[in-house]
Amino acid sequence: MPPHFVEVEGPLVFLAGPIQGAAAWQRQAIRWLQEAAPELHLASPRQDYLPGTFDYEAQVDWESHYLRRAGRDGAILFWLARETEHRCDRAYSQTTRFELAEWKVRHERDGVRVVVGIEEGFSGARYIRRRLGQDCPGIPVVGSLEAVCRAVVSAVFA
Repeated sequence: MPPHFVEVEGPLVFLAGPIQGAAAWQRQAIRWLQEAAPELHLASPRQDYLPGTFDYEAQVDWESHYLRRAGRDGAILFWLARETEHRCDRAYSQTTRFELAEWKVRHERDGVRVVVGIEEGFSGARYIRRRLGQDCPGIPVVGSLEAVCRAVVSAVFA
């Protein structure tokens, strides 16, 4: 868990998606993926920190390291979970939206494996579906967490 770095051999799937204001979807995805493909390594940025122990720069560095690692050998799974708790101090899913744009371009340029799941009620879903469909027809876009987990396993082992 962040910010601890562990080097792994073999394919890695990074679980990208909203954390602040979203349900803890990563736990369910990890259970499903471990059962469906135990040989996959998984990187989840969701971590419970004790008060005063969160290090923003260390967290960003950890995420960047494992996103790049998954991009080289594995895939990036985006689950665009709907907002469950509104926070007025930041835009919902702001980091995920930036990462999705970054990895969309890396998919186009470098062939990085990306899969996207969008939960009903995620704001901006219509636009994201349209743009991915226009620019990246090879990126699966599905509507459930289980379907995006199945799609990432298929993408890694295709």
